[in-house]
Amino acid sequence: MSTERPPVSPGSVADDVRTWLAENFAGVNDREWREHVIAAGWAAPTWPADAFGRNLSSADATIVREEFRAAGAKGANIERRGFPALAGNTIVEFGSPAMKNDVLPKLLSGEWGIGCLLYSEPSNGSDLAGLQTRAVRDGDDFIVNGQKIWTTSGHEADCALLLARTDWDQPKHAGISFFIIPMDLPGIEVRPIKQMTGESDFNEVFLDNVRVPASALIGELNDGWRVLQTALKEERRTMGFVLGAKERRPEDRPAIFTDADDLIAAAREAGRLDDEAVRQEIMRIHTWRLVNDWNSVRAKKEIAAGGGSSLASLGKLAKSRILHSSWALRFRLLGARGLMYDEAADKAAYEVDHELMWSFINSIGGGTDQIQRNIIGERILGLPKGHEPDRGVPFRDIRKGGTLAAEGK
Repeated sequence: MSTERPPVSPGSVADDVRTWLAENFAGVNDREWREHVIAAGWAAPTWPADAFGRNLSSADATIVREEFRAAGAKGANIERRGFPALAGNTIVEFGSPAMKNDVLPKLLSGEWGIGCLLYSEPSNGSDLAGLQTRAVRDGDDFIVNGQKIWTTSGHEADCALLLARTDWDQPKHAGISFFIIPMDLPGIEVRPIKQMTGESDFNEVFLDNVRVPASALIGELNDGWRVLQTALKEERRTMGFVLGAKERRPEDRPAIFTDADDLIAAAREAGRLDDEAVRQEIMRIHTWRLVNDWNSVRAKKEIAAGGGSSLASLGKLAKSRILHSSWALRFRLLGARGLMYDEAADKAAYEVDHELMWSFINSIGGGTDQIQRNIIGERILGLPKGHEPDRGVPFRDIRKGGTLAAEGK
């Protein structure tokens, strides 16, 4: 461990971490080391003790991460990033003790390092609660049949969070259950979708008589919509506040001086930094970024206090506008270079074109911009809900898109 680290108070979190690292870290970041970090509670320090954590605050968890980084050790405080945050925090809140013991180490160690979300379906658009994939109980298993679409990373995922309908006689927001499954189960077929970027990051997923153990159920049967809200909160938090954000350290210059550095550099390279219209657009985007940073602080405080922060929806909607506008500005600054989508010919222009197209994913994934506006209007602004003609109606009696199997009509 570096001798240049500042001294810390005995018994403090930093002192505990340094002592533990001095006694346990031999400079090797292998699988055995990751398992050791998980067992000690440093991989997910904000989680409770019965979920491989230490009940630490987010501020203390940051200290843990910094001490590991200074020592050259990996694997600490990963419960707030990527799929471990999305799936892990959902399981911490709703999973059974057996599920926590089985699944959380897989998420934290990287054994289930890539996950996907089997939510959206071809027939229900933004109405996620209108899903028709069904799971029928058969002894100790559920038999799952249905189709999912726009599944990011489905072709390379180790596991998936799955929404399926388990009771067609309840209203559409009820009768849904939430599962976590490995993606190599028999009966799962993944078909990549060609995108306008030339890539295939999204997929159709077909589930044909997939046998899912009942132990894969997260939370109670038919209570999946409530469980889903925790997963969506994590997804929207990531898409609203984490996606594309720079990692800041205490010694860094304040964001008010640096949040527009990428746009200023692009304008300077294009010879347009003195253009008043360009400077005005940079300042507008810079202001949006700062306000979203401040909103992020509010949202994190609410989430830390145990709330399901609707501010995450505000952040996600704001991030959509920020991403669209910032990449559109950089595209315009390219001039004629932006018309050639050829990585070999002009890599820098290719990256801007690519990110401009990709920026619109933020307006769809995790709930569309329109859905976020509904949430903001109802839960933050207190506006009345729109008319719900299917409220309280058994799902089998609701008009649906697509073709239903005989069981579900």
